[in-house]
Amino acid sequence: MVRRLPQASLEWERQGDVVVIGAGAAGLSTALAAAASGRSVLLLCKGSLSSGATTMAQGGLAAVLYADDSLDLHVRDTVMAGAGLCDAEAVRRLVGAAPAEVARLRALGAAFDVDPERGSGLAVTREGGHSRDRVVHAGGDATGAEIDRTLVAAVRSEQRVQVLEHVIALDALLDLSGAAVGVTAARVGAGGRLACGVVLARAVVLATGGIGQAWSTTTNPAGATGDGLGLALRAGAQLRDMEFVQFHPTVLWRPDMLGRQPLVSEALRGEGAVLVDATGRRVMLGAHPLADLAPRDIVAATMHERMAEAPGGVSTHLHLDATMLGRDLLEHRFPTVLATCRAAGIDPVREPIPVAPGAHYSCGGVTADLQGRTSVTGLFAVGEVASTGVHGANRLASNSVTEALFAGREAGELLGARLPSGGEPAATAGGGAVLPSSRSATALATSREAGLVRSGDGLGRLTAYLEGVPDAGTDELTLQVVEATALHTVSTLVAVAALTRRESRGCHRRQDAPGRQPQWLQHVTMHLDVDRIHIDTHPQESAA
Repeated sequence: MVRRLPQASLEWERQGDVVVIGAGAAGLSTALAAAASGRSVLLLCKGSLSSGATTMAQGGLAAVLYADDSLDLHVRDTVMAGAGLCDAEAVRRLVGAAPAEVARLRALGAAFDVDPERGSGLAVTREGGHSRDRVVHAGGDATGAEIDRTLVAAVRSEQRVQVLEHVIALDALLDLSGAAVGVTAARVGAGGRLACGVVLARAVVLATGGIGQAWSTTTNPAGATGDGLGLALRAGAQLRDMEFVQFHPTVLWRPDMLGRQPLVSEALRGEGAVLVDATGRRVMLGAHPLADLAPRDIVAATMHERMAEAPGGVSTHLHLDATMLGRDLLEHRFPTVLATCRAAGIDPVREPIPVAPGAHYSCGGVTADLQGRTSVTGLFAVGEVASTGVHGANRLASNSVTEALFAGREAGELLGARLPSGGEPAATAGGGAVLPSSRSATALATSREAGLVRSGDGLGRLTAYLEGVPDAGTDELTLQVVEATALHTVSTLVAVAALTRRESRGCHRRQDAPGRQPQWLQHVTMHLDVDRIHIDTHPQESAA
């Protein structure tokens, strides 16, 4: 059962042409494009303007820039990583647009790293699943911070964008036809207290990012609680492929791994670092033709198997050996990783880095096209919250920021050209939210039963547990209540979708259903029927 947020008294009101919820690369790009076309934009940020996941991105943007690469190769690599469930046309559109997105950022002032050996052209590196060096980066491994700096500066200088920081979206406002005409929202005060209000707009754009906080260990920031997914589901939107959650293979391991953990960039393996076990034996050698540069789902699953084979019981972690790269390369190319590791008492110059997989990226989400259009009129979704068909069953590294930039710009330009015409907001129904104190136990249950490797029995236990999570027992809305309710919805969506897909494909692995099954070359879609999730399956045309 999906829980709903209780209704609250409204204390304030804002109005604009477009409301964008989320201020990562996707939301910022949407706001800039819509404003450039003359639209008034309200940009809602749950935290500060630079508190999202974009700033944490270490890798970069995948784009074909040089003659030793090709668009066809980039398409092929994306489709192969996606394990049969990519939308071929969406992939081609993204890959074709990627170089222009890099150029757009440079025109806005982004300073990407250059390679003197390419005549001062942009430096590119390789990450898992890529057959060529094509990942553009900045500050060595601080690409996300540079992208965020560039886009935030552009938004700050755009008079048509009004930024509302520390404001969380609650529910969509729908007219009598079911079209989105705004959102209820709340200012977040001290201790998580909320002052609720309403934002009226002709279009609502979800750019709320990921869902990593549903697991006990994640690379995602504290705000990645799936608020946008819950909002979209309750508004009647279709969601797709929620079982496909990518676990990044190399999260810095520490004995007290709970909550957000530092990422150890995949680009280290692109430069030659290798995964090893406690004896120094290579983990990926022989497991895949690309070895340590195999797609992330394969690397993470192979690591899980090796950890399970450890002498004396299951190992908690493996190691990434980057010592062969040398001090100069590590300090110049990976200053963020080096500083993070050294703060934890590890020197990658002299010793291997302890790593383990952690929840990282949702390949599914609100069903949308690359212009953000969803099944609900007036409701758009861009970035990680959306399922556009680009990522399929497993995302190719560094395609996500590129997609966020492209889809955000496309959505903004579409809304600049034409706004939906909605009516007056209709009354909305409230419900029983989730008890905030259940959040930690729910994350542990989700990690145990819907983590890197799953089973039908475990997923059944998880769905039964989620049904029994107690209501908040009060109509008072706080940030803690809103986030606990959103995370309960996320865990429910993932559990139901994972229980439905009885095979192992991409980053969805079932111990009791190993291997891909041809009858499951299809999407798992869902929508809300009263307060129950209704599941459908839809065959996928081959993207080969």
